[in-house]
Amino acid sequence: MAENRASVHTEGHPKGFPEGVPCWVDAQLPDVHAGERFYGELFGWSFEEVYGGSVWARQDEAVVGALAQKTDGRMPTVWTVSFSTPDAEATVGRIRAAGGQVVMGPLPLDGLGKAVLAADPEGAVFGLWQAGSHPGFGIRHTPGSFAWAQLYARDTEAANTFYGHLFHEALFGPGAEPDFGRSPVGDVFADVMPPHFLVHFGVEDCEAVLGAVSRLGGRVQAGPFTASYGIVAVVTDNQGASFALLQR
Repeated sequence: MAENRASVHTEGHPKGFPEGVPCWVDAQLPDVHAGERFYGELFGWSFEEVYGGSVWARQDEAVVGALAQKTDGRMPTVWTVSFSTPDAEATVGRIRAAGGQVVMGPLPLDGLGKAVLAADPEGAVFGLWQAGSHPGFGIRHTPGSFAWAQLYARDTEAANTFYGHLFHEALFGPGAEPDFGRSPVGDVFADVMPPHFLVHFGVEDCEAVLGAVSRLGGRVQAGPFTASYGIVAVVTDNQGASFALLQR
């Protein structure tokens, strides 16, 4: 990815993002206020309550994601990436036709847009977002904002087929510069770990931020290691939600 893409501002754009581009991330947490303290200290985020106990996180006034209250203790504590779609119903149909599952939605959210939670044929969970008044990220590719989503899959060729069917232009079309990679689970994690998406946030100094993660009650799961897209460390926050730090 070219360095001149390091800062991309999109907030207020009425059309949102092109289909298949990661456009939003949110964390389902047992304690949203504890999440505000952790991420506010780690990335300098400020917070704004929006709906249903959820808060938007802002970096330099631009929205970068959301923290949401986990309503069912059986649900995982996770960061979820959502991909832009111009037509949630049509994309849901393609997901089902390709062997994926729809967990929730399309769900209208107070004029902000429509949300879908889905899983690919291997069970990796992801979201869809059809923009209404809320297009998605206000800023990305800067320190403290979304930088990359990596799918850890059992079968990367099957993943390319599935996501290529959904989002061909974003992944493989002319001039495509996706923020979405695929690799085998065993490259970083134990082979028994289920397939999953890992949300990456940009940092200027990975080692320095790892120190802050530990000081704030999180832990380091893997790395730092060198990937094709930068230096990566996988961590969890103080409530167990995994994410990655990415130094370009």
